[in-house]
Amino acid sequence: MNNRAKIAIVGGGVAGASTALYLSRLGLDITLFEKEKSLINGPPFCHLHAGGNLYPDISDEQCIKLLKQSIDFLRFYPHVVDYRPTVIAVPDYCISTVDNLLPRLERVQDEYKNLIEKDPKNQVLGESRDYYRLYSKEEILKLKEEGTTDSLDKWMIPVAQTIDMDKVQFPLILVQEYGLNLFRLGASLALSFDSIENVDVLFNTTVEKIEKEDDLWKLSYGKREESFDYLINSAGFRTGKIDDFLDISCKSMVEFKAAYVTKWEEGAKTLFPEIIFHGERGTPQGMGQFTPYPDGHFQLHGMTHEITLYEDGLVSNTTKSCQPQLNSNFIEKIEKSWCIDETEQRTKSAINHLSKFIPTFASATVGSKPLFGAQQIPGDDPTLRVAEVSFPTKRYARCEIVKVSSVIDMIGEIVTNLVELGYLKKDEVEQVDFENMIEIPEEKITVQAEKLCLEREYPLMLAHRSVVILG
Repeated sequence: MNNRAKIAIVGGGVAGASTALYLSRLGLDITLFEKEKSLINGPPFCHLHAGGNLYPDISDEQCIKLLKQSIDFLRFYPHVVDYRPTVIAVPDYCISTVDNLLPRLERVQDEYKNLIEKDPKNQVLGESRDYYRLYSKEEILKLKEEGTTDSLDKWMIPVAQTIDMDKVQFPLILVQEYGLNLFRLGASLALSFDSIENVDVLFNTTVEKIEKEDDLWKLSYGKREESFDYLINSAGFRTGKIDDFLDISCKSMVEFKAAYVTKWEEGAKTLFPEIIFHGERGTPQGMGQFTPYPDGHFQLHGMTHEITLYEDGLVSNTTKSCQPQLNSNFIEKIEKSWCIDETEQRTKSAINHLSKFIPTFASATVGSKPLFGAQQIPGDDPTLRVAEVSFPTKRYARCEIVKVSSVIDMIGEIVTNLVELGYLKKDEVEQVDFENMIEIPEEKITVQAEKLCLEREYPLMLAHRSVVILG
């Protein structure tokens, strides 16, 4: 039994950095390799998918799994969550109706109730009876004119004041799916590692070669070589490069995506929920996502090829390599910079897409360069939303998360594998309480998150939450 096993983690995104934090508390020696100068540099995320209600086309089983994973993620990382609900609207042009969504909502609500009964600490999305609410057109109009003292109904007032009611079906749905803040996650992890002795974070470091040496993995980086007992591949969209080093077969895809940062002066003093307008992915009527930040900043997704998606942005690996090859223009964006003209064009397309439903939002302007990155998708199904980890060979874990909320399940599988290999003792693992792993004051996280925003040339308000609830 080696309680100080050496673990190499390649990639400091959500998967790699979270795993490093978790395993450090179990007494293992961790070296985290990150090619950038800070943590959490992957594709943009902003939503805790507590029930998968953004995706009407995925299975109920995936939705329930997303609910469970989101609860675990929120319990692990409560300080990166923006505690405001999401409003789901079905546009009038959609063939599907709100009635098609109700059986799933009821099933997810029942599952949330069951999870609370099993463990009261799972009640992190409010009361189960309030997991979702329906609002008729008459109720929305009444809220617009009369207001309310009900804490949940208040979220619908800005919706009533801004949405074009002739463009959506009723009822509207308010659901307890919250926001996530990538800058706060990167900041809190960096602050945590500053005080953890058995995690060595190597920034600006690229792993250039990996070889098997008896029962060890020998990693070459810079002018150094170092051997490790266990290797975790969390290299994100570059995961296939690590597989190629090891001559391991795989089947995967990579997709480039972008979200757009806008400033809307008219919405600066209003506390909005997130608003989702359903639509068919990859068509001009693709889903629209309206994500609020303080001081009139809004992050936009539009699942069309003129906004978030790209015609040639989804690629698969080949028989010669596990690494899917994105076109050079995407690599240019990721590694260097965006063209100003493209930033203007796609951000304005996103504004136009959302202003179809929120007419006054047409006055919004470009807030900064886009949030962007490439996402790995294991297998060959681009609609996959739930995946965790695989173990292609002994002492090697390949992280395969698609949604950040899957990371706790992923870590659990890795820990189980480490127990099986004798690097951890099961009874010791079970004794460690991993809830609220990061105990850093709110103001320190905010200051560090603002530094990340400045470093990456984004508005400071993206480091803030619109609603703060600290237990």
